[in-house]
Amino acid sequence: MEEEIVEIERYSEKEKYAVFDKEFMPHIDSMYNFAFRLTNDEDDANDLVQDTYLKAFRFINSFERGTNAKAWLFRILKNSFINDYRKKSKEPSKVDYQDVETTYNSVEDAEMDATTDLRTETVQDMIGDEVANALNSLPVDFRTVIILCDIEGFTYEEMAKILDIPIGTVRSRLHRARNLLKEKLKSYASSMGYKTDEMAEQD
Repeated sequence: MEEEIVEIERYSEKEKYAVFDKEFMPHIDSMYNFAFRLTNDEDDANDLVQDTYLKAFRFINSFERGTNAKAWLFRILKNSFINDYRKKSKEPSKVDYQDVETTYNSVEDAEMDATTDLRTETVQDMIGDEVANALNSLPVDFRTVIILCDIEGFTYEEMAKILDIPIGTVRSRLHRARNLLKEKLKSYASSMGYKTDEMAEQD
């Protein structure tokens, strides 16, 4: 939310544009991809990215050069999506993810660590509409953690800051999201000739 962004550094007008161009603009493609995965609509994604960059410039004094600009921008985009777009989205009624996460927080840490990382397993090589559709079919809260971790490569700590949730919740939500996605990908993996035993081992 806007009120959560605290100004910690001041820039001259010239410096503002320099920071914006050098620190923020290189991430615009990733920002659009994230926005599109959240909204599933090109126009809404473009609007969300535009809104995010407008807010980024407005609150640029709160950005500290040398820190993670991408994570800072993703947090603004995520908050904009929740505050403005989710209200009018066509998403089904929100599941009580806290109940789900409470259950999965009781899972042994070792089991969570063993969950298949989609960046390093067979799913990494699978491309096509089936994979995109499987990801898009996940509830937005689960879809988001997959995007942030397995596609954008954020750390748990960065994800916790972006999503405003504890690291433990990040871990449990990601664990559940990966298993949901793998379940949806099994039939596609089989049809493409991939082995699914590794994908299924955590089920």
